[in-house]
Amino acid sequence: MNANALHLWKRLGGSALGRRLFSLGVGLKAPYFLTVRAHVRELEPGRSLVWAKKRWRVHNHIGTFHAIAMCNLAELAMGLVAEATVPPTHRWIPIGIEAKYLARAESSLTAEAKLDPIPDFAAEKFDVDVQVEIRDDSGELVCSVTIPIRVSPRKVTGEF
Repeated sequence: MNANALHLWKRLGGSALGRRLFSLGVGLKAPYFLTVRAHVRELEPGRSLVWAKKRWRVHNHIGTFHAIAMCNLAELAMGLVAEATVPPTHRWIPIGIEAKYLARAESSLTAEAKLDPIPDFAAEKFDVDVQVEIRDDSGELVCSVTIPIRVSPRKVTGEF
């Protein structure tokens, strides 16, 4: 994705087909995310909501949602909220991840990423934490994830 991710979401996110196309586009841009086949449900500055079906491909040895698949879902949700929030004058990159597994994930999952409060992007370079909560179909919190991102101004390559 790029700085136009939020604009593209606003154009496509209003219909089921548009949401599917947007979700597929995210996976094509960053192919590793295709492993969880996530579906973007909501996207706005400071918040994203992503859903993934529990299916054989994401199972661990005991038949629950694999911990690393949950981290993949969290990273996708974080990336989307960063794309929707960080202005095009800046860039971002994840610099870590901390996941706390709180319960067995025995159903499909929804990851909600939040960047709250939205930072002031006037600083030269700074780190900010994106919080991601992953819940099962009953609404139980099964995983809490913190992903710090480093935000810095884009380098100007020249003027026309």
